Amino acid sequence: MTRRAVTIARRAMATPAAHIELDRIDLSDLHLYADGPPWGLFARLRQAAPVHWNQLPDAPGFWSLTRHADIRAANLDWETYSSGLGGVFLREDQVLPWEAAQLAIINQDPPRHTKLRDIVQKVFTPRVIREREAHICELTTELIDGLIERGECDFVQDFARNLPLTVIAEMGGVPAADHQQIIQWTEPMSAFDDPRFSTSLDHRVQALGELSQYLLALVADRRENPREDLISHLTRAEVDGEGLSDLEIVIFFAFLMDAGNQTTRNTTAGAMLALMEHPEERRKLIEDPSLIGDAVEEFLRWHSAILQMRRTATRDVELHGVRIEEGQKVVLWYASGNRDPDVFSEPDRFNVTRSDAGKHQAFGGGGRHFCLGNQLARLELRVIFEELLRRIPDMELAGPVDRMRSNFFHGIVGMPVTFTPGKRS
Repeated sequence: MTRRAVTIARRAMATPAAHIELDRIDLSDLHLYADGPPWGLFARLRQAAPVHWNQLPDAPGFWSLTRHADIRAANLDWETYSSGLGGVFLREDQVLPWEAAQLAIINQDPPRHTKLRDIVQKVFTPRVIREREAHICELTTELIDGLIERGECDFVQDFARNLPLTVIAEMGGVPAADHQQIIQWTEPMSAFDDPRFSTSLDHRVQALGELSQYLLALVADRRENPREDLISHLTRAEVDGEGLSDLEIVIFFAFLMDAGNQTTRNTTAGAMLALMEHPEERRKLIEDPSLIGDAVEEFLRWHSAILQMRRTATRDVELHGVRIEEGQKVVLWYASGNRDPDVFSEPDRFNVTRSDAGKHQAFGGGGRHFCLGNQLARLELRVIFEELLRRIPDMELAGPVDRMRSNFFHGIVGMPVTFTPGKRS
């Protein structure tokens, strides 16, 4: 199947979003994301209803913020828009039962959020990240060597999913032999709406239980033999004079492993898809590899790995003439903010040399929850595409893109590609 045929097939499957009445738009409807985010709906909402009420049939509804400036303001104002009152997912128990999910750093507000963030920050300092570059180059070379002679592969399964998993698992302190098992345990929590990976809340609880048994053995070892990995930092950490409980350590670790893997993995796949669909942009990077560092910001803008996060209003607030009441859910659509024409010139154009790409909200748009691993993700993406475009410059789409069923992660599960076979390094 040619790239053009694949593109036409994908467009034919797209939902006719432009014809949905504003008051009937339901951004929780997963069918809207079958071919990627509903960019047309986001554009309509930014223009006509930047604060949009989304009624739900079986749960309290939510407000959607779709403009870049409003999303950023809400991220900065954690006292008004709380992550701790119900968490960052549309439903409190969407991933795990709330009594467990509320322990995750992503579902907490200052001051406890700040204290937990300070613990893990030690693993993500600029010095630590810089020191990992040579190893990330080695891992990238090994992955390319493993597929370059074949001339075809599934880009996600054979490449994109492996490098970020390896890097974050090593930083966490997981032995190499167990990396793939970590995916099996954490994937139900990231693909919580996709029945291929997560069948029920009970399934996710069972996966967490198995992960817990594994991690607690590592925790016991690190208490006796501490290292400079994440597990060791968590076992030594204290918050308000008390150590973290075993469950807190497990939840902290599980969410970090999942986020550190899924986000970079999906941005890598989305960026490669964009380069294949825009060969003129890919040519710029092949001819001048020095552009790749800046192009990473466009990759992050173009393929928003996390589409949205929820907050809960702690007080009544008025925005654009709309009254948001205390206790109501407010969803920040980062993907929409990344296509806001008030911020980005020609936002629906993929442009690896754009000057305003760095204003993207791929890492959360500022505030207390700004992504801890942002510099690690940037380093991984730069190294990945420096090596891929040098060694496999003619990769082409060879079949339909298999997307995760989700309106939280902008996930790509499978992407068959072909290329001219090359030699191992």
